[in-house]
Amino acid sequence: MAGLASAEEAKWEPLFNGKDLTGWTPKIRGCEAGENFHNTFRVQDGVLKVDYSEYKAWDSRYGHLFYAKKYSHYRLRAEYRFTGSQLSGGPDWALRNSGIMIHSEAPQMMEKNQEFPASLEVQLLGGDGKAERPTGNLCTPGTHVEMAGKLETRHCINSTSKTFHGDQWVTIEVEVRGNESIKHFINGVEVIAYSKPQYGGDAHAEALAQVAGTKMLADGYICLQSESHPVEFRKLEIQVLKP
Repeated sequence: MAGLASAEEAKWEPLFNGKDLTGWTPKIRGCEAGENFHNTFRVQDGVLKVDYSEYKAWDSRYGHLFYAKKYSHYRLRAEYRFTGSQLSGGPDWALRNSGIMIHSEAPQMMEKNQEFPASLEVQLLGGDGKAERPTGNLCTPGTHVEMAGKLETRHCINSTSKTFHGDQWVTIEVEVRGNESIKHFINGVEVIAYSKPQYGGDAHAEALAQVAGTKMLADGYICLQSESHPVEFRKLEIQVLKP
């Protein structure tokens, strides 16, 4: 676990109670915040599932499940795995693809047909059984970051993680220190780091920056993504860190 901050900061607190979606709000494209379209997000056998069994087709219903509180300095830890087959009509790039959004805007701030919240996406990818496909990557809907002191405007940046094929559980950990630094860890190994997250890249993000009075992002909401491939989460927990 080299590189992780000291565990003496605070105890780990669960974000998911293992029983229901208490504390979480869905926002699915085409729906108002709070509407769990076709029971996309559900809890079964102690696991939080992104499930499409009630869907007939994908129809670009990108969704996100938001936790109720905003956070700034923290460590987030979760276990995830991909299961089953991708929903019919889902884009090719979304095969075994999901994410955890951090420093996100509130679900109520999203436009009704908006696909992704302005946020930093800790991208989760499952192997396809053939090619190398790292996980714990960074994608930036409505945002930019700095890497090695340089503004980075690419939408997705691969991490250095190995590929995880099949339906195995993988541990993702994200160490977030406001606007200063963010690091992703896969099974305890640091795989990507960046700093100075900020709004940028589209008109919606620019409007959010105007409301906030700054383009810099120092806090925000955490949300889980729905992108057309079933995925499961367990042991969602957070450790608040001192600024």
